[in-house]
Amino acid sequence: MQSMLYALGFVAVAILLARFIPADSEPYHEDPAVPEKQRSEVRMIGPDAPRFEAEARDVLTELSKIARRDWRVGLVEGSVDEGMITFVARSTIFGFRDYITVKATDETGGSKLSVYARPRFNVYDWGANQKRLDRWLGKLKQAIEG
Repeated sequence: MQSMLYALGFVAVAILLARFIPADSEPYHEDPAVPEKQRSEVRMIGPDAPRFEAEARDVLTELSKIARRDWRVGLVEGSVDEGMITFVARSTIFGFRDYITVKATDETGGSKLSVYARPRFNVYDWGANQKRLDRWLGKLKQAIEG
């Protein structure tokens, strides 16, 4: 019984540390095409990056509005003027952090949105990042195309 209580205490402390350790933006605010591969991530770059028939600035402005309206999402660093924004989203009931970096660049006939989403602690995210991005990109497509 005592070892069970120690195990539960250890798990509780680990969850609290993961939830409340301060975040440093430096290792997370990187160009989506640059970071090293992690075990659990969503990366949409190059030919896999979503394209929109709008200027990069307009795409990033609209995506920023969509992300900030989402539940438990905040700005880490970046801006529309910079052309790249990193958001932090809290996943699961435990509040583990996921980082989502988006970079919009103009192309002929529109723009490309490069995306890199990953959990802070490099563990399996149960598809939370992919679901969030699918939701955001669906809303973005609706907003841009009308």
